[in-house]
Amino acid sequence: MTRSPVVFRIPMRTRFRGQTVREGVLLHGPSGWGEFSPFPEYGPRECARWLACAREAAFEGWPEPVRDRVPVNATVPAVDPGHAHDIVRRSGCGTAKVKVAERGQTFDDDVARVEAVRDALGPSGKLRVDVNGAWTVDEAVRRLKLLDRFDLEYAEQPCATLDELAAVRRACDVPIAADESIRRAEDPLRVRAAEAADIAVIKVQPLGGVRNALRVVEACGLPTVVSSAVETSVGLAAGVALAAALPELPYACGLGTMSLLTGDVVADSLVPVGGELDVRRPPVSFDHLSAFEIESPQWFRRMQEASL
Repeated sequence: MTRSPVVFRIPMRTRFRGQTVREGVLLHGPSGWGEFSPFPEYGPRECARWLACAREAAFEGWPEPVRDRVPVNATVPAVDPGHAHDIVRRSGCGTAKVKVAERGQTFDDDVARVEAVRDALGPSGKLRVDVNGAWTVDEAVRRLKLLDRFDLEYAEQPCATLDELAAVRRACDVPIAADESIRRAEDPLRVRAAEAADIAVIKVQPLGGVRNALRVVEACGLPTVVSSAVETSVGLAAGVALAAALPELPYACGLGTMSLLTGDVVADSLVPVGGELDVRRPPVSFDHLSAFEIESPQWFRRMQEASL
């Protein structure tokens, strides 16, 4: 039996990407539950891909996996060094992604946070930074050279545009990963043509679902990191399904993000154990969902506009 869509609103533990809550809609169909949770700034054209992902999950299901566990990184928001150290130590992950270039903070804040994370990981852990396109080319080249003393695995989206990413990549030894340049681009494959990145960061919702994301990965021809859009376990399950279906998975994935939310809509959340996630699809728990369900005509309007 198909159930009616449900709108949810879950507070976040720490501000992340400027967000303090995550809202969205859960859709139900013959294949299970799907999540539609585009960020507030996204318009109908971009939202259409997020809706396609939710519908795929609910009405089509996903490709068969080729692995049963997926390695993940710890996600460190723009918090103080002591908190950053604790997050990594508690995570059990051998890889950590650190948010830098937070509005209102300084580069010295970034350095202190990255240093604390390197200490928590130890010399053998892998450390990556996420800039969300906030730096100029000159800032990126200068700052990445300074941060690379902590042995960076890569830098994610140091600048906003493809031309800027390509310029940084030419001038800097730190590998460059493209995120926003793929998920918000009209043609995600331009990243490879522009020689703007060494790594593709792939999010399932912005690319229209697992199958379409697999096609983008194949066409890009770049090593892939599957990442979340800070979703509930319903949305995370789609990311896990993508990571499980990829022929190769050379990097830990950014799917261990349930720790950023104060609650979930399932009873058995997708949280990493020993730095890995089991490939599974936890069902929605109505007891848990009821704590976060809201009435919001706005979200049904967004769905309708995305359908046009």
